[in-house]
Amino acid sequence: MTAPATARDDTSSTRGHPRRWIILAVICLTQFAVIVDNTILNVAIPTLGTELDASTADIQWVINAYALVQAGLLLLAGNTADRVGRKKMLLTGLAIFGAASLCAAMSQSAGQLIAARAAMGVGGALLVTTTLAVVVQIFDDRERVRAIGIWSSVLSLGFALGPLVGGFLLDHYWWGSLFLINVPVVAIGLWAVARLVPESRNPAGEAPDPLGAVLSVVGMTTIVYAIIAGPEHGWSSPQVLVPALVGAVVMAAFALWELRAPSPMLDMHFFRNQRFVGAVAGGLLVAFGMAGSLYLLTQHLQFVLGHSPLEAGLRMAPMALTVIVVNFGGGGAKAVQRLGTPLTVLLGMGLLSGGLVAVSVLGDSAPTLTAGLVLMGAGVGFAMPTMANALMSSIPPAKAGVGAGVNGTLAEFGHGLGVAVLGAVLSSRFVALLPAGAAGAGSLTAALDTTRTEAEAAAVLDAFDSGVGTSQLVGAAAVLAGGVVAWALLRRAEATAAAEADAAVAGAETEAETGGTADATRGAAPAEPDGAGREDAADGAGPDDAGDGAGPRGTGTDGPGAGVGGKGGA
Repeated sequence: MTAPATARDDTSSTRGHPRRWIILAVICLTQFAVIVDNTILNVAIPTLGTELDASTADIQWVINAYALVQAGLLLLAGNTADRVGRKKMLLTGLAIFGAASLCAAMSQSAGQLIAARAAMGVGGALLVTTTLAVVVQIFDDRERVRAIGIWSSVLSLGFALGPLVGGFLLDHYWWGSLFLINVPVVAIGLWAVARLVPESRNPAGEAPDPLGAVLSVVGMTTIVYAIIAGPEHGWSSPQVLVPALVGAVVMAAFALWELRAPSPMLDMHFFRNQRFVGAVAGGLLVAFGMAGSLYLLTQHLQFVLGHSPLEAGLRMAPMALTVIVVNFGGGGAKAVQRLGTPLTVLLGMGLLSGGLVAVSVLGDSAPTLTAGLVLMGAGVGFAMPTMANALMSSIPPAKAGVGAGVNGTLAEFGHGLGVAVLGAVLSSRFVALLPAGAAGAGSLTAALDTTRTEAEAAAVLDAFDSGVGTSQLVGAAAVLAGGVVAWALLRRAEATAAAEADAAVAGAETEAETGGTADATRGAAPAEPDGAGREDAADGAGPDDAGDGAGPRGTGTDGPGAGVGGKGGA
């Protein structure tokens, strides 16, 4: 039985919803399906290239179209959910996501698949924002941190298990099963959400910001297009510089519009909060490093080491298992209690960066690859839930949908940029190291087709391996730098908050002391002559005014002494 649509959700509940844990399970199921789609295609890159005759750029757009459309719509989706109702948006998002998944499974060309993936991004935007917003509303302050941790764990788990699920499906079914598997999950989600999830919305929610949504989608799309096209056309070519400049101008216009818009998707004043900025920086770069590294690692395992899609997924299973152990075992929550939020974020991002370095330098053997993936999983398990909680706690409860939109935007934008930037580094390094006979090839498959001897093929594979290693190191440096920045900002925010709290306490104490001194001074004031009370009484003061005369025992206040003095004077 659902709650009324007018249920208040802009204040912290003192009691959680009675079915909150069942609702959380439903939310996590729908969230898992959406997040898995961010990485499930990584192991399908060789298959899609063959079956759909897709180029390297086509494959990157198949991956990025979903993420970029989703990222561009998340803020608008969150605002709409706050205004219209989060349950309505959950149901709408599930329906769109399921229908688009079916279309993707039946695609006959790379262009059709890219369009279907973009439509899936629309549904995914509605789901990502509403799930976290509902979690924030149905749990009270005592349980909310734990609930967000579980929600974040499922998010991390979806990214880690995507390649494993994709590998299993590709080994047993055709590539369309990667999308068809979403249909039964959507059907279960629609039934469960309709029956269990309460409606909630902010009656004072602001109007949507369609212009901001258009600007953000256009800006991010053109910038990432420039990054993807860089290795193929050259970074100084018009094909790269023009979209890069257009993207920069559009994103600048987006920021200016958000500052002036009556109902902005993203309140730019949030960036004055150092806790918010720290969580934003850390979340963006964790997503950047994790998505980019998984994209590179799956290609390395299949192209260079010759593993099947399922074997590649199994090789990356230690990362998923570590995420489970850290998050569901409460490791992140315990770390926050002992170390605090800044150090926990730094610890997590340091472990993720160290894992990337280990995989890059020592990742060809199974033991070293496993060790690197365990480090990466531990880093994700510590950092992601901690930063999600830090971000949501820095935004007013009435903006829960918008806060979830910001959190989702960071994740999706980071994933898209991670794949694009690290993929661009890989392509640049790979093309630069190709032997003369394969010069000009735009992909590993094309380069191998030009080889005539085993030595030439080995040289091409070595060039690709070197490109993957260089890209992993770039990702590790970015993640570590982001960890340091996030730590510094979060630490400064905590210090500022503590100083403000101390100042408030000191001010209250000073005011109390000043008020006590004034009261004592008034209490010590000399008594008025006896005639004062009789004169006031003679002026015709009625019973209601009897206490206003200050007799010999009065203190001049409105308390009992004043009334006694007045009566005595009369």
